[in-house]
Amino acid sequence: MTTLGNSIARTLVISPNWIGDAVMAQPLLQLLRQQNPHQPIDVLAPTWVAPVWRAMREVDTVLESPFKHGALQLQERRAFASMLKLRGYARAYVLPNTLKFALIPWLARIPQRIGYRGEMRYGLLNVIHRDDRKAPRPMVSFYAALAASPAHSVPDPSALPRPTLSVTDLQIQQAIARTGLQQNLPLLVFAPGAEFGSAKRWPIGHFAQLAQTIQQRHPDTQIALLGSTKDQPICEQIVALAPKVISLAGVTTLNEAIALIAYADAMVSNDSGLLHIASALNRPVVALYGPTDPDHAPPFSDLAQSLSLQLDCAPCRQRECPLGHHNCMQNLTPEMVWKPLRAMITR
Repeated sequence: MTTLGNSIARTLVISPNWIGDAVMAQPLLQLLRQQNPHQPIDVLAPTWVAPVWRAMREVDTVLESPFKHGALQLQERRAFASMLKLRGYARAYVLPNTLKFALIPWLARIPQRIGYRGEMRYGLLNVIHRDDRKAPRPMVSFYAALAASPAHSVPDPSALPRPTLSVTDLQIQQAIARTGLQQNLPLLVFAPGAEFGSAKRWPIGHFAQLAQTIQQRHPDTQIALLGSTKDQPICEQIVALAPKVISLAGVTTLNEAIALIAYADAMVSNDSGLLHIASALNRPVVALYGPTDPDHAPPFSDLAQSLSLQLDCAPCRQRECPLGHHNCMQNLTPEMVWKPLRAMITR
């Protein structure tokens, strides 16, 4: 057991800024807990990502980041590092690849500072891992590799723990009550948004047509749309085409969205943070991939279907379709999605 002074040394994990990336980093925490079962793990995370870390059993304390996006704020980072120094960390895992976040554990004089080579981070980090841009590591492997010494190759995701989140029955009951959903009826959730950009979004009309098919075959099934305030216009357009669908975009907190996903019978989602939350809650999911690689960040649920047309132009990894046709999503029809979803909800 590692100690600093008279107390047990702690581990600090500095969170990525994306919800999906935070979920994909969860197996790293499982490995760290296996290595040091009695060492508390704290996470420094942006406010909008913090609820994801609070749903991880391995996390002792979530510290919400006070920093503005994109700003160096050196004086504020020095002050925050002084607070961290008092908490007695033995090591820090810096998951974002930026200089700004590597500064924090260095200023806090945390002895071991682990992360990937990034922008001018030599010296700030003293255990440096490297990734190949031409053949990037799968996301779970990318983060989990930080639990071991730097190496040229990493375990396949199938050899690693699966991302895992947990939600209490009380959290689920409170979320259902606040949103007005009926607990005695089946619930399907759609996540039609994608923070990265429009290229990752399955068309509005396709979501609406799928909803109509479900309502015709299973009229008692509730269909709820989840997303942030930014997703409200998209969700409103889906509701306009399929009026029985319930839009909760911008209505629920992330905590409540996590609880509703945990309760849902299945989810249909673009490649987004909510998809990876559903996967980590082991919910049946149909995942829709267009400009991104389904093998890079797949769902890990027991029941999961990743759909991708594997076009010659994909994965382009662009925010908007560079060719203007968006065929990778347009040609992924509602019938293609309904087939695996039907098997999940009628089993």
